[in-house]
Amino acid sequence: MRLTNENSKGFSLQIDLSIFNPKARPLLGLDISSSSVKMVELAEAAKGSYRIERYAIETLPRDAVVDGNITNLETVAEAVKRAWKRMGTSTKYVAMALPAAAVITKKIIVPAGQRDRELEFQVESEANQYIPFALDEVNLDFQVVGPAPSSPEDVEVLIAASRKEKVEDRVAVAEAAGLKPLVMDVESYAAQAAFELVESQFPDGGQNQTLALVDIGANVMNVTILRNDQPVYAREQAFGGSQLTQDIVRQYGMSQEEAETAKRTGNLPENFESDLLRPFLDNLALEVSRALQFFFTSTQFNQVDHIVLAGGCAVIPGVDEAVSERTQISTVVANPFANMALSQRIRPKNLATDAPSLLVACGLALRRFDQ
Repeated sequence: MRLTNENSKGFSLQIDLSIFNPKARPLLGLDISSSSVKMVELAEAAKGSYRIERYAIETLPRDAVVDGNITNLETVAEAVKRAWKRMGTSTKYVAMALPAAAVITKKIIVPAGQRDRELEFQVESEANQYIPFALDEVNLDFQVVGPAPSSPEDVEVLIAASRKEKVEDRVAVAEAAGLKPLVMDVESYAAQAAFELVESQFPDGGQNQTLALVDIGANVMNVTILRNDQPVYAREQAFGGSQLTQDIVRQYGMSQEEAETAKRTGNLPENFESDLLRPFLDNLALEVSRALQFFFTSTQFNQVDHIVLAGGCAVIPGVDEAVSERTQISTVVANPFANMALSQRIRPKNLATDAPSLLVACGLALRRFDQ
């Protein structure tokens, strides 16, 4: 699991192989969302800089993944296998992620200087109070974040737990595709890890600025507000690109798959923009504006300096202008690869189009470089 605290470099919900240090071997970032499978492989170009080696996106049929739960293991495993073959890599180790809704997290304060075994015992006894399941039904992990803000003799520890079947489903998909999972992260933390690469593109590296990361997938819009790398607010709204797909299905009598393909390639009738796309973008911008209003009314903050759009919907031409116009806030489309070197296999134009939907996969691929 990836933390945004500057003193921590990430940890993972324990799965069979996650005890190995991911840095010891190449690692692919594998993101399984409700609409597609995304895979990214990064390499170190120079100290502190990266090169994108390869990536692949495979669309999933509707209902293969519902609300973050894998409902058709065989279909998803086949898509993962196809993506891996298209990558043309020999690397089989993968970092994966669970949806934030499938993970319970809690920060606790414990005395500093404890041995690992003592700390483990204390974490387990604390976890019992916060997790509404028996401990033998969950995968549990923890990370020391740093000194406790209120008492220097204590440390702050982040506990994370998920039901075992949630972890096992994703592990089973990877293994059925012939891959070996090393790390199980949380999607929101992986997105924040990649967001640091986007943030560095702002003046002063985004420091002392309030930034809104709006990740709009097929069915859900996740809004995370960050300041100096720390999340200060998070909200999930039921809105996503599948609404536009359904509009295309109804309007033009296409199948779900045909509508998805047409949406991606732009191969749609002339009246698509005025009849369907413009109303959808207006609706999307309204949802973003509404999410920011919730943020302002429930925190001490009263402004956002920049909005960063990510997820499948962020690739729609004109989406940044629509959001900027509605909110009157500077809006950009996320590209975590903007300052990376590109391998010869990567087509820059294709990557620029796909980049916003690869945020989680990129964050997972970065786990290769964790100490």
